[in-house]
Amino acid sequence: MARLNIGFILARRFTLSAFANFVDVLRLAADEGDRSRPIHCSWRVIAPEREAIRSSCGVAVQPDEPLGDPARFDYLVVVGGLVDEVENLHPDTARFLARAAAAGVPLVGVCTGAFALHRAGLMRGYRVCVSWFHHEDFLERFDGLEPVSDQIFVVDRDRLTCSGGVSSAHLAAFIVERHLGRARAAKSLHIMIIDEAMAAEKPQPGLPLALATGDPLVRKALRAMQQSIDAPLSIGRVVARLGVGRRKLERHFRDALGMTPLEADRLIRIEQAKHLLMTTRRSATQIAADTGFCDLPHLIRAFRASEGVTPEAFRRAGAGTDGGTDGGPAPRV
Repeated sequence: MARLNIGFILARRFTLSAFANFVDVLRLAADEGDRSRPIHCSWRVIAPEREAIRSSCGVAVQPDEPLGDPARFDYLVVVGGLVDEVENLHPDTARFLARAAAAGVPLVGVCTGAFALHRAGLMRGYRVCVSWFHHEDFLERFDGLEPVSDQIFVVDRDRLTCSGGVSSAHLAAFIVERHLGRARAAKSLHIMIIDEAMAAEKPQPGLPLALATGDPLVRKALRAMQQSIDAPLSIGRVVARLGVGRRKLERHFRDALGMTPLEADRLIRIEQAKHLLMTTRRSATQIAADTGFCDLPHLIRAFRASEGVTPEAFRRAGAGTDGGTDGGPAPRV
């Protein structure tokens, strides 16, 4: 028997990269080199039916075995994907997960897998991690619940949730380290060209706290701005997308946030630039392009006006505590 046994439940139109990142950490930790023998870890895709499960990109995965007894697994991982499929969790799968929870099997929600667990009534009283990209989708579906969208993953007793993407590799590495040791977790990440394991508290790039609001129209506009951060939308395109007039949008922003939509958009991009300066080794020129500034001088002017320092000074001031994802000195900008 492997020392770590994990069952995967794939939602319809699941995110393939989140699933693959998680599995590859297990695969590389399970054997010497990358020979892929499931010696120290084993993993199975389980489902109530034998039909292949199609991912959001169209690639299908064939289940290995039926649901069966949940106690045969050390963890059950629900991999979500498109938000519209959250409501379509198979009733047998929901009952299976409830049996697993009653038996004390830890449940893991990857990407919108956290939505599926919550919809099944299995996240009450637990903290839940949701990608900033799906933060508003979660709030719209689950009234009165505030998900965590400023961390890459959350471990709360026997519920583990992550924001998806590469964070699924870091959550898998956390589980591998817990059961098989740090060396095997580090080996998996190094082979996957991930410099080092990231702690759960590592931040996601999210909306600044100054932009927190209950106004639905403003929240939709902010989400549109954040989702196009590298190629900012004009306010004309934002109002066209939302189907409202410009004056109405500006009035809502003024009442809800005390600023114009343009000022909010600039704040979002400055906060993203700060995040990249502190968590990556990208040059400030590249960060300017990544955050929708036309060139480096434009970023420097906007950054100094907002923060009182240049991007270089900001990165240098934080280098003693963070300094880039590989632990080395941050580059000059």
